Amino acid sequence: MVIGAAVVLFIASFLDYFDYGSTSVDAPNSWDSLGNAIGVYMVGVIGAALIVLSRSQPQPRKVVGLDLAQFGVAATVFTAWSLFWTIIDLGQIDAGAGLILGLIASLALAAGAVASPLLPALKAPLAGAPKPQAVQPPYGGQPGQPGQGYGYPGAQQPSYGGQPQGQAPAFGGQPQQPDPQQAQAPAQQAAPAGDFTPFWFAVPVARPLYGEDGSPAPIAELAPGTWYLAVEQRGPGLIAQTQDGRRGVLQDTTGIQRG
Repeated sequence: MVIGAAVVLFIASFLDYFDYGSTSVDAPNSWDSLGNAIGVYMVGVIGAALIVLSRSQPQPRKVVGLDLAQFGVAATVFTAWSLFWTIIDLGQIDAGAGLILGLIASLALAAGAVASPLLPALKAPLAGAPKPQAVQPPYGGQPGQPGQGYGYPGAQQPSYGGQPQGQAPAFGGQPQQPDPQQAQAPAQQAAPAGDFTPFWFAVPVARPLYGEDGSPAPIAELAPGTWYLAVEQRGPGLIAQTQDGRRGVLQDTTGIQRG
């Protein structure tokens, strides 16, 4: 809509600005006065170009705190406002085709420019606009699968502490038994808490999950064959989240298998 109106406005700038009826006087167009052509008509065309350029960018470019589309909207409104009052103030002179068509095109251009960010139907990306990059699902999840929250573990990962493990078992399956040497690896070999990245893990045997407030009574028990999400490191232990959303401290991280 904006592009089409800008093309019509540009064509109107070459048509008769006034209409002298049947007289033999050659009616001027807007280009006979650069104040009209450059200062009015082309301002609207340039405004449309700024809007199209802004819509073609993945991130809007800003000048003095305003993006290009805002400058373009202001320019199109200025053109429509100028042409409207020019026609009102003609007096005894009739408006020519260039002035009438220019007003119609400028009104359509200004309406499209103002409505573009407001109406969903006009927010569609332009044909030449770059497509946004697909966001990878976090923590090994598969895209487009509903109800998985953070996503379930997929590819082969090293076990907690740096020792490599085999392929992670399917959800609900039995995890591989850890190597005895791996079971003896201290949990302190894990990455520092400041560099911690959440990951899925399974325990080799049932282990208690204690409350984050330090209470001695377990709040849940982690069972083998079930995946749990490690969301934070707490000293040598992990803050784990169960499938029902409960969180607590897993104090014994020996031999856990990362998903």
